[in-house]
Amino acid sequence: MTTSLTPAAGTTPSPTENDAVAAFRATVVNKLLYYVGKDIAHARDRDWFVATALATRDQVTGHWMESTRRTYREGGKRVYYFSLEFLIGRLLFDALGNLGLTETARMALAQLGVDLDHLRTLEPDPGLGNGGLGRLAACFMESMATLGIPAYGYGIRYDHGIFRQVLKDGWQIELPEDWLSAGFPWEFERPEVAYSIGFGGHVDFTEKADGTSQAVWHPAESVKAVAYDTPIAGWRGRHVNTLRLWSARATDTIDLADFNRGDHVGALADRVRLEAISRVLYPSDETPAGTELRLRQEIFFASASLQDLLRRHKRQYGELTSLPDHVAIQLNDTHPVIGVPELMRLLMDEHGLAWDAAWQITRSVFNYTNHTLLPEALEKWSVSLMESLLPRHMQIIYMINAEHLDALRARGDSDVRQLATVSLIEENGSRSVRMGNLAFLAAHKVNGVSALHTNLMRQTVFKDFNALYPEKITNKTNGITFRRWLYQANPALTRLITDAIGPAFLDDQERLADLAPFADDAAFRERFAAVRRANKVALGRMIGAQLGVRVDPDALFDVHIKRIHEYKRQLLNILETIALYNAMRARPHDTWTPRVRILAGKAAAGYHTAKLIIKLANDVARIVNRDPVIHDRLKVAFLPNYNVSLAESIIPAADLSEQISTAGMEASGTGNMKLALNGALTIGTLDGANIEIMEHVGAENIFIFGLLAEEAAEKRRVGIDSATTIAGSPALKQVLDELEQGVFSPDDRARYRGLVNGLRTHDHFLVCADFDSYHGMQYEVGKQWRDPQQWWRKAVLNTAHMAWFSSDRTISEYATEIWDAPPQAR
Repeated sequence: MTTSLTPAAGTTPSPTENDAVAAFRATVVNKLLYYVGKDIAHARDRDWFVATALATRDQVTGHWMESTRRTYREGGKRVYYFSLEFLIGRLLFDALGNLGLTETARMALAQLGVDLDHLRTLEPDPGLGNGGLGRLAACFMESMATLGIPAYGYGIRYDHGIFRQVLKDGWQIELPEDWLSAGFPWEFERPEVAYSIGFGGHVDFTEKADGTSQAVWHPAESVKAVAYDTPIAGWRGRHVNTLRLWSARATDTIDLADFNRGDHVGALADRVRLEAISRVLYPSDETPAGTELRLRQEIFFASASLQDLLRRHKRQYGELTSLPDHVAIQLNDTHPVIGVPELMRLLMDEHGLAWDAAWQITRSVFNYTNHTLLPEALEKWSVSLMESLLPRHMQIIYMINAEHLDALRARGDSDVRQLATVSLIEENGSRSVRMGNLAFLAAHKVNGVSALHTNLMRQTVFKDFNALYPEKITNKTNGITFRRWLYQANPALTRLITDAIGPAFLDDQERLADLAPFADDAAFRERFAAVRRANKVALGRMIGAQLGVRVDPDALFDVHIKRIHEYKRQLLNILETIALYNAMRARPHDTWTPRVRILAGKAAAGYHTAKLIIKLANDVARIVNRDPVIHDRLKVAFLPNYNVSLAESIIPAADLSEQISTAGMEASGTGNMKLALNGALTIGTLDGANIEIMEHVGAENIFIFGLLAEEAAEKRRVGIDSATTIAGSPALKQVLDELEQGVFSPDDRARYRGLVNGLRTHDHFLVCADFDSYHGMQYEVGKQWRDPQQWWRKAVLNTAHMAWFSSDRTISEYATEIWDAPPQAR
């Protein structure tokens, strides 16, 4: 039994609610005493958090065990979601909210003199992801549980995950993320669930009784993958799924001979090297050792996950030929694609299946989600590295490729260029394995993540494959879980919506459309704006505490939060900020819309241009924020260490959502959905899911600018020298001249000359080409902000028309159209 999301204001708890509060209080005290080892008088804040998390975990675990028993009893298809990232965020309010226990826990802790909202701030964000890829995986896991789809998420339990970002004199500094330093109370260690993962060595062939040959791989070394399980509860606790993460453990933890000879460090060297696999997410691949470590990570979690699901299936069904009837594997990007030859190896070498049977199973169970059209994100591994580290897998890839190309030639496809394009091996220069091609060939279905992205996949990176297999590509536009990104992140707005249209939308998000008529209700718009202002006050306090910058909550909060990358065009935002600053200084007595430009995001450790863009943002902030001429009309704030929890603070306070990627380069985006759901208006290009957002909220309720995808491609084709464009834009010319002259970097006047030269001569991401259009649209944004009745009408309509962007809808489409595992009503 679950309680409501929030009790009605002013009501007295019922006897049943009082019993629930007393029971939860007793469980927390029990956990504090017997698991944390503290009594009430001496417990500190962290002790109370752990006790509360464990008490909540107990509630989740009961539902989890019943869900597992039901899955075995019903014998339905399981979905296995393979992802190198799971950006799950803090779990306390996620679990309490989905089980309907938030107010029960709040009252129980209050009786103990403990503030639940304070405990929430003590929970570290698990460092298991970097950006949209990992957050999407987390939303999907929660939606699969909500829809009753039996599923496992498989990934790596990184000791440090993505780095912790700090800013030193405006430069990004990467420090280890220590999210596990005080333990993780949500997980269950499974030391009995461990698998051996091999590397290197050689392959022998022996003759079997039937005269066929049997490959025997003799790895040079191996590491154990040990399972850690975290239960993921769906809405109302009707179903709970498992996130299983693998930790690397050396088989031999210490070389005692070396240790006893006095080489105390060397005695641990092999352990440190092998266990590095699960130390850090995305180790830098600028060195050969870093590149090899990335490949080790991918085969490590893919192999452990496949061994695990094969063990589970064989234990339940006794054989493996029925695997496609009971298993669907979704590969989240190319990182897990090494699982294709690994499954073939396991089926043939470990379980004795013939090649044809193994290949039929493999092609039936795998599905592949493509997330990008950028060439560098479609992984390639050098053949020499593959042959050295994974010799048996390379043999299998050669065989798959040979059969693939022979089959094409046999059916009359003999075009040399096309065969070279669809080959799994790239022969230009140093030979490499194309993991995107392998994923496409092996997958039952290949999906893009927005309508535009899927169409561009068909026209660009998989053009030749699509011609050969025209039914394989399908679209599944991304979505977000409303439970976290509205109900938890913005409880005040959730209460306001509930007061207006009732609670039905909490379970049926399509009912959110009932809010649309309230866009014309002046009193409701006023309450909507008041909720936003309160969220902006809270964010303003955070900005002041972290950066020492005072911001006006009545200013337009203009938000650009995402991974720092040139195609996401934070640089365009910063250039326009300088142009606005210049205009304000030149015409201080004009009517200006007060703005706070808020940016956050991490740059990959080896991505030097992205790190320079972060430095530029902070250099601009330093000068703008101290200028007495413009006073409070413009502020710039770059908040460090962007993660899920920071997003939960920023998104409810955002007035304007920056979605300004180069058209044709953003696969979908999900930040755009989170911000629009909370009523922020979008300024963006017609890229990714922006197009579908515009179709749902209405073109009049979004600010669209810039080149279309086809126009961007054509402009790149004819040349990307920006000299003419810059000459025709006085505002842009002034900004670039100032950067070259060191106006914003007086300590190093040459700092941004290379960046500006790139824009002048090789503007691949079309920053200059879109500048004037963006600058003009930002002027229009400022003008509309000064008409609050119309602005808040648009904001309400954005929230009302976002139901389609629920990850429940996305997962329902995956389940029925790709996995053949339809949602189960509970």
